[in-house]
Amino acid sequence: MHLRTETADDYQRVFDLNYRAFGNREDESRLIERIRESADFIPELSIVSVENETVIGHVLLSGAKVTDGTAAHNVIVLAPIAVHPDYQGKGVGGRLIEEGLSRCKALGYGLVLLIGHPSYYPKFGFTPARAFGLELKQFEVPDEVFQVYELQEGQLGDIKGELRYPEAFF
Repeated sequence: MHLRTETADDYQRVFDLNYRAFGNREDESRLIERIRESADFIPELSIVSVENETVIGHVLLSGAKVTDGTAAHNVIVLAPIAVHPDYQGKGVGGRLIEEGLSRCKALGYGLVLLIGHPSYYPKFGFTPARAFGLELKQFEVPDEVFQVYELQEGQLGDIKGELRYPEAFF
């Protein structure tokens, strides 16, 4: 298994992977298409896991903003992540997340936020975001589901306000 940046040749395979991983529904696949077409798409943060020429996993991290009054801070949101059902529970998702976080840090971003399972993402260093003065009003989710990862030391002290998911998420 190796990780690489998604290419246009992967688009249909990534669509099919997300469709299958999310119980034969198109919501996440269509979300990826909308993000790719938006100004918030960062091509090097769309990462695939490949084994024997088959795409077995995909993670998409894209741009978003945290706003506080007139201040706006560029951040990253992680969504969606998918692993082929035959490969779930084998570390594929974890490797995708770690690679994505590493790339985000290298690009100079300070925070990655997500809405995700409260027992899965803390394994990678995610923690409840509201405890750090971050808010989410676009989606009603419990505190433990709205999570943040600090890429650059001190960013959790500097960035406060409301996470605003881009239009592509709606």
